Amino acid sequence: MEISTLATYHCLAFVWYFFVAYSITHVRTEERPSEVFLYGGQWKYLTVLNLVLQAVFYGVSFLADVLRLIKKLRCAKCVISSRDLLFSVLAFPVSTFVSISFWTLYTYNRELVYPKSLDGVIPLWLNHAMHTVVLPFAVLEILATPHRYPAKKKGLILLGFVAFLYISWVLWIYSVTGEWVYPLFALFSPAGLAAFFAVSLAIIISFYNFGEFLNRMIWGQSKFCF
Repeated sequence: MEISTLATYHCLAFVWYFFVAYSITHVRTEERPSEVFLYGGQWKYLTVLNLVLQAVFYGVSFLADVLRLIKKLRCAKCVISSRDLLFSVLAFPVSTFVSISFWTLYTYNRELVYPKSLDGVIPLWLNHAMHTVVLPFAVLEILATPHRYPAKKKGLILLGFVAFLYISWVLWIYSVTGEWVYPLFALFSPAGLAAFFAVSLAIIISFYNFGEFLNRMIWGQSKFCF
């Protein structure tokens, strides 16, 4: 894909995610269902954090494209390194996890992750923007441009660290409010919850590996140009 076309795509993707993140963070709190508590705001939900993550990633990607267009190659290399690290370790595995886990649980019992009462607060298009569109965007990014993955150990350590931070945030919210971010968590014993978190981490690691596999199959090992 031509750099100018890629820059246009990344710019549009950034604007889209910025718009979606803005929309969800400005849902009126007075209309919230009783199941949704105020502590932590929208920032307690992985879905919303992922929207911000995607906006940052596409913003960095657009900046890298612009630097390549104006021939600032030294700066471009640095930004591209940051772009690739963001995509490989976080943007692809997290967006894939959010989409697949949400719709799997939603199909099984939506009340565990997205109570029906939310339908009156969050429009259908916004629900799909948060939970559906993120997956094809992630796949399209792999098809659009190659990404250099870090050493496997480094990538998994970074991914595990971010997962630990989010789990700690969820547990902190529960310790303060006595309420779980997702109703699903209330079904587990402490040991069961630990097992659930461990399985979730294993799944997101598998998505990391899958992204690396797709990137290698499509682009090979050496097609990384600046």
